[in-house]
Amino acid sequence: MAASPVTSGAAIVQSDRSVLLEVAHPEFESARRELARFAELEKSPEHVHTYRITAVSLWNAAAAGMPAPHIASTLQQISRYPVPQAVLADVRDLCARYGRLRLLAGEREGVLELIADSPALLAEVARAPAVAALLGERDGAQRVEVAAVARGALKQALVELGWPVRDDAPFADGAALQASLTDGVQLRAYQAEADAALAAVGAGVVVLPCGSGKTLVGLGAIVRLGCETLIVTSNQSSVEQWQRELAEKTTVPASQVGEYTGRVKQLRPITVTTYQLLTFRPSRDGGFPHLELFEGREWGLVIYDEVHLLPAPVFRATAAIQARRRLGLTATLIREDGAEPLVFTLVGPKCYDTAWRELEDAGWIAAAECAEVRVQFAGEGARMSYALAEPRERFRLASCNPTKTAVLQALLERHRGRQALVLATYVSQLKDLAEQLDAPIVTGKTPLPERSRLYERFRAGELPVLCVSKVANFALDLPSAAVAIEVSGTFGSRQEEAQRLGRLLRPKPGENRAWFYTLITRDTVEQDAAHRRQRFLAEQGYRYTVLGEDDLLAQAA
Repeated sequence: MAASPVTSGAAIVQSDRSVLLEVAHPEFESARRELARFAELEKSPEHVHTYRITAVSLWNAAAAGMPAPHIASTLQQISRYPVPQAVLADVRDLCARYGRLRLLAGEREGVLELIADSPALLAEVARAPAVAALLGERDGAQRVEVAAVARGALKQALVELGWPVRDDAPFADGAALQASLTDGVQLRAYQAEADAALAAVGAGVVVLPCGSGKTLVGLGAIVRLGCETLIVTSNQSSVEQWQRELAEKTTVPASQVGEYTGRVKQLRPITVTTYQLLTFRPSRDGGFPHLELFEGREWGLVIYDEVHLLPAPVFRATAAIQARRRLGLTATLIREDGAEPLVFTLVGPKCYDTAWRELEDAGWIAAAECAEVRVQFAGEGARMSYALAEPRERFRLASCNPTKTAVLQALLERHRGRQALVLATYVSQLKDLAEQLDAPIVTGKTPLPERSRLYERFRAGELPVLCVSKVANFALDLPSAAVAIEVSGTFGSRQEEAQRLGRLLRPKPGENRAWFYTLITRDTVEQDAAHRRQRFLAEQGYRYTVLGEDDLLAQAA
């Protein structure tokens, strides 16, 4: 028999630690603000948002000074039904784990101390081989020395055991740097909140949608800390974007900003590099010579742009530099390899995020309309070729279906006068489309000067259409793009779908609208993959309408 309602609360707390929050409820906003402090937002479609209380989310709350009794009281206040006793017990017990182990500065240089609140706890964790290998000399029953260079590895090993460490060891200040924002530049309210959240913990991840100004959060951190900074980002275009933002929005002289890439090796007070360069090695069995860049200067801050892209070698380097303050920036922490916990332990906990649709409602990012256009194969022969193909070849045949070309042209005609991006994973397909549209193309093989020139022409409004491959998935600043048409995508990649929509979200003058189309071959594996790709955006509150190719072609005719 179902429990009877005891309040008119906005939420339903369930025994699996999920929380359903009713959007239309008059107390939705206040409940949402409280939940965001100790639960992870999983889905945010139109009517009911789903949160989940996890061990990590509770440890984040505890680290921010939110005690278990307050969390339990909040759940009881906002819940429509009695909160399951098991959930309240989990909140109490999991929160109590945070802080029972602490890392402090040791008495000797280069040494930290791990302190447990009981001899039994230290004995328990020290029996784990991954932990034991990192511990030094015992100093009593509750204290043991740890080499400072093992700080990251120890935290990671202990979190995997379910015992998060309260890291009270100091951060290195780094070399000083004079920096301020230029006149007329100031952080928006949510950017200032993100910067304040980072200041409270010293190291963490800020999650904000593309186009919402994550770079400005990074600039705010540089100015607030006033120290030399290493910025690691995804590609050459992003390097140039950071250089532009530093030049336009801070008082840091150009002579103090360096680029450390394949074409230039400048080591300066603010240095911008790429993951690709850091993971370069001369031979398959060789080392990674450029990882030494992390120790190249007295960095006081390391910024990881598109932090969800962190490759394994950079994770290892990040584990070794725990004495530096760290900021991760991303639109989504989704990793298709499931390595999100590594970001949490080695860069820092998620210290700030906000729902995409909230920033859209406030006008800080463009209102995006998403549509899926389903097309048929052209003729029985093409369909038969698909039916007889191997699975991987089937996905390519469906993605490169020539029928998509006419639909693409119809969509461009529908939005004539608005700048558009044509997005494709298969380069041969993209080249054919660019030739038929008489539009320029950017791929991984496009020389960097030519790539930059085309991007600049697009920003200036000189190019109505630009065809781009996967190189445009990350850190591409084309604020005038109002239409994106995805002709093919990576199989089932939610991350890619989110990033491609993000190319459109910078605010637009006037009606502030954008349109994102995905072209899918009907009744194929591509249609199944599209559903997986779109799941993240659906969870952010975006809905895909389904359009038929016949209607579009009829309109174009």
